[in-house]
Amino acid sequence: MFSLANKTVIVTGAGSGIGQSIAVLFAKQGAHVEVFDLKHESAQETVEIIKTNGGSANATACDVADYTAVKALFDSVARIHGKIDILVNNAGIAHIGNALTTTEEDMDRLHRVNIKGVHACAQAALAHMTVRKNGVILNMCSIAAQMGLADRFAYSMTKGAVLMMTYSIAKDFIKEGIRCNCIAPARVHTPFVDGYLARTYPGKEAEMFQKLSEAQPIGRMAKPEEIAATALYLCSDEAGFVTGTNYTIDGGAVNLR
Repeated sequence: MFSLANKTVIVTGAGSGIGQSIAVLFAKQGAHVEVFDLKHESAQETVEIIKTNGGSANATACDVADYTAVKALFDSVARIHGKIDILVNNAGIAHIGNALTTTEEDMDRLHRVNIKGVHACAQAALAHMTVRKNGVILNMCSIAAQMGLADRFAYSMTKGAVLMMTYSIAKDFIKEGIRCNCIAPARVHTPFVDGYLARTYPGKEAEMFQKLSEAQPIGRMAKPEEIAATALYLCSDEAGFVTGTNYTIDGGAVNLR
């Protein structure tokens, strides 16, 4: 079950964290994975992990919000491999601030990456998937799209947009044989979390890590591998009847608070 043999997959933001875990797992399940990341060296690190484990992957530097560059890169993948079976729209950036403290520059930066980036990649993938009448798009959303989180004004706005883009793509392309879903995680223990704690709470990292962990009713943060496992199911043939779904993986954060 959950084989991705002979599938060509693009994972954006796959140089670390959740994206890296998804890329590594998908390759383990037999896919050829195109590892896209803003930093080529980060993408290459993921590729080395995959190849060390006997998988197939290629690293590419990609600014997901550059429509022209994204189209060219996706066209190249389709030309070399004959198809694009799966897109995991994982690339995104975070921001901390409320409506008063969020600047115009913050809004522009979040909109550019988290909204335009998702659209640019989905558009480039759909151009090829619609020809073959087959394909899967998985967007990385957040529980921030479903509930009020303190000091996450701009971030929540962008994830709300990701949720609606997911529903729209699923609706518009269901008769083209294309499925589109999204995952809404709560807090996940990634390098971003460690960096945030080191910058914001120097000397109190362990204490704050525990506090953030206990904010989830389950009492801990998610592991990137757990998000990857959910992504694998949603992108696999076993989930062939699943589309237009926001799959919450949150340790009870939304409904059990």
